[in-house]
This record gives sequence, structure tokens and C-alpha cells, in this order.
Amino acid sequence: MEIDARFRYYFQHPWSRLIVAYLVTFFNFLIFAEDPVSHSQTEAHMIVVGNCFSFLFNKYPGLGWNILKVVCWILAIITGLLAGKFIFHRQLFGRYLRLKMFREDHGSWMTMFFSTILFLFIFSHIYNLFLLMAGSMRPHMVTEYMGIRNESFMKIAAVGTWMGDFVTAWMVTDMMLQDQHYPDWGKAARRFWKQGNNRIVLFWTVLISLTSVVVLVISTDWISWDNLNRGFLPSDEVSRAFLASFILVFDLLIVMQDWEFPHFMGDLDMNLPGMSTTHVKVKLPVCKRIFKEEYHIHITGKWFNYGIIFLVLILDLNMWKNQIFYKPYEYGQYVGPGEKIYTVEEPETLVNFNHSTLTYEWRSTNIDPNTNLTYVERDMFLHSRYIGASLDVKCLAFIPSLAAFVLFGFFIWLFGRFQDSETFTENQDKTYERIKRKSPSEYSKEMGVTPEEAHVTMSDSLKRSGTPMLLSVDGPHFGATPSTNSTISMETQETHPSIVIDSVEQEEPAVSFDVHKLSP
Repeated sequence: MEIDARFRYYFQHPWSRLIVAYLVTFFNFLIFAEDPVSHSQTEAHMIVVGNCFSFLFNKYPGLGWNILKVVCWILAIITGLLAGKFIFHRQLFGRYLRLKMFREDHGSWMTMFFSTILFLFIFSHIYNLFLLMAGSMRPHMVTEYMGIRNESFMKIAAVGTWMGDFVTAWMVTDMMLQDQHYPDWGKAARRFWKQGNNRIVLFWTVLISLTSVVVLVISTDWISWDNLNRGFLPSDEVSRAFLASFILVFDLLIVMQDWEFPHFMGDLDMNLPGMSTTHVKVKLPVCKRIFKEEYHIHITGKWFNYGIIFLVLILDLNMWKNQIFYKPYEYGQYVGPGEKIYTVEEPETLVNFNHSTLTYEWRSTNIDPNTNLTYVERDMFLHSRYIGASLDVKCLAFIPSLAAFVLFGFFIWLFGRFQDSETFTENQDKTYERIKRKSPSEYSKEMGVTPEEAHVTMSDSLKRSGTPMLLSVDGPHFGATPSTNSTISMETQETHPSIVIDSVEQEEPAVSFDVHKLSP
């Protein structure tokens, strides 16, 4: 138990969390610079996401087919949102798997987003069936090819991963400087961070300024990585595959290092990054003739902070796939002396290229009649290497990320689920409202016990379930003044008892721990 407590002390220490968060940002820049796919002029393709992109944004046949295509992806989006909310989130994650992080409506928007991607992929194939039945429509079929060059797509992906990873790292920094789990860490920095509007001004100033610089550098090729490193420790497909794998590991570590992983049951009592509020709540306009209730979009703290990571995982998985199955010929590239990679930059040349013309021997001995130069002189030289490693060797790079995914799922399954003895409520707020509106006599009549026995029965039930909480029912507080209570609380206190939940001493250090006792 002491070893476990010491491990958690260092594993979840602010310095550990900050190092992991910012290393992910650096590694993403490194693999973008070293990846030869980033310079490829061939058409970009990406499994599943490429189909969704092509389904939504290009390959429109025209006339009535455009209407059919729009109707198909609108139905796919609606079906994905409904299935994500009521099937995946409520039934699968809520009732069947009983995951605490998906209690009530937590994580519903993230679930609906991924389910929408799934149904866009499914409906794209349904749309392809209509094209097949029509005949002569094969060029307009939806595939994983996105209609943009790999170079352009990789720049977009680099900006996306920067936004995701750096925003996450900056959010982790903001949480570390707000929270008090490690009171002896960074006292001066925390004092400055919490003073006035310093945290809000610094958060948005650093984020906007650095993002502007990064977007400018990536989009304009202002800085060339090959001119900077000059072949210092050049990478090959195996080392790049391992680098992509460790990026996936660090993405998961950011979430696993959270103090409330894997249940995320604690209330986030700190302000959200760059904001002066603890939550984001948006009221949706609805038609009262159809919907009688008001609907709100409520983004909770943990999903606000770590939801971006799951989006970045899609791009990181694609990056890992590129390294594992990379072959120079498929990306309009070839290998020269020293196993260095050359990239053909002329799109016209790539229209009719083949295995015999896309080699160093052919391009270094044949002359382009338009320039009177050999073809290789117009190609881009990269210090990245291709050694022709077998697929078995490259697949070894998946072992670290596979182990991380297994541990991630194991901890969620073991510690992040409601047990059979625990009550799982789909909407705790509505249940609380119903309890709050009942008088002691009404509650005791439904339970079949007196108000005094109700307290004992509920306490015994909590003890038997192992819930480390103390539920006490106090009488109404008539001494409160109107200046210290809201209208709702005044009405409740005058007519009904208040339910107070107090934390008691925790027996399991996996939920909470005392830093002073664990400090070595």
C-alpha cells in the first residue's frame, strides 16, 4: 500500500503531468518534421475519416445525385447523434457497462461525435450502392481518398495536433496552478496565477500568440527542418513508428494522470481554462409546440479538458498507420544513396509514374527536356531514411501503445464502474429534485419507516455498499437571513429538510490521498 501511495504521489505530481503534456507537443512536431509523407504530392487517404470527408465535401456528381448525397449524409448525422445518445451512451456505456465517467449526461457529446463518424462511414457505403446500381458512376464513389495532397493534409493535421496537444498541455498547466492537491508545489506561481485576471489574460495571450506563430511556420514552410538538422540522427520507418506509438502512450497518460481517473466523480471546483466559470452551459432555442422542456448544452470540466485528447488520438493513429505501412512508391517517393528519401514535387510527373521511372537510377540518368536537368535535381532531398524493414519488425512499435490501451481499459473496468451494490441514476439532478420536494412524512410513508428510522436505514445501506459517504438529514434552518440564501434555498429550508453529504475518512488511497503523509 505504501509503494502504491508513493507511486501515485510521483505519477500524478504536477511536474510529471506537465512534462508528459509538453513532451507530447514536442514529439508531434518532431514526427511531422521527420515524416516523409508530410512532403508527398500524392492524394491523401485516411481510413474511415477519409470516407467521411469525401462524403461531405467532394465528389458531388451533380443534378439529382447531389440531393441524394446531401439527404444521405443528413440522415447519417441525425442517426449518429440519436444512436450515440440513446444506444451507445445511455444503453451501452450507462446501463450495460455502468461506467462512472458516462453517468447521467457526462460525455454524451463526445459519444455522439464518434457515433456520427461511424454512421457517416456506413451511409457512405449505402450511397455507393446507389451509384453502383446506376452504372457509369464509379468515379463519383466515396472512398478513403480525400481529394487533397498529402502535403496539404499533413499541414492541416499538424496544426490540429498542435491545437489539441498544446491546448491540453496549457489546460493541465492551468489546473496545476489552480488546484491544492500538492500545496507545497509552486506557491509563488500559484499566488501570481490566481491574482486578479492574470490567469485569463496569460492563458489567451500565450495560446493565441503561439498558435499564430505555429500556423505561420507550418503553412508557409518558413522553416525547413532538413536545413536545420542537416542529417543529425536521421530517422527511419522503424524509429518513426516507435515515436508515433509513444505519442499515443503519452496521450493516454495525460488522462490517466488525472487525480480523479478513472471515475471522474469529483466536482471540478476550479475555473475552466481561460474562463472565470467552472462550467459552460448553452441554452438551446426550442419550439415549445413540439418540445415542452428546455434543453441545454452543458460541458463539464473533465470532458472540457480531456475531450480534445480523444480527437487528437484520431490523427495520431493515422500517423502511426502511415509509419507502419509506409512504402515510398505509394507516396510518389523513392530511395537514393545512403537510403535517403527523395520526393517528386512535380504533380505532372506523378500522373503517369510507374515502378521503373520512380527510381533513383532512372531519374539520375534521364534528362528533363524542359529544363535540360536530370529529374533528380528537381526532386526534394530528405534526410529521413527508408531501410525496407519488414512489417513484423515495424509492428513491434505497436506493443507500447497496445499496452497503454489495455491498461487504460483495465483501470476503467476495475475502478471506473458502478458496482452491483451501487445505485446508478441516469439523471441525478431530477432524482434530487424529486427527493427535495417531499416532506419527511411523505418520504417515510413511501419507505414504510419513520423519519428517525429513515436516517439509520440509509446510513446502513451506504455502509454495506462500501460508499465512503455520510448522509445526514438535518432539520430546517430557520435562523438563516434572506441576505445569505437564494429564493429557492429559502423555500426549501422553510418547508423541507436539507440533505447534506459529507466526506469521511477514505480507506482506499486510490480515490484520494494526503500529500503531507505521502511526501517522501
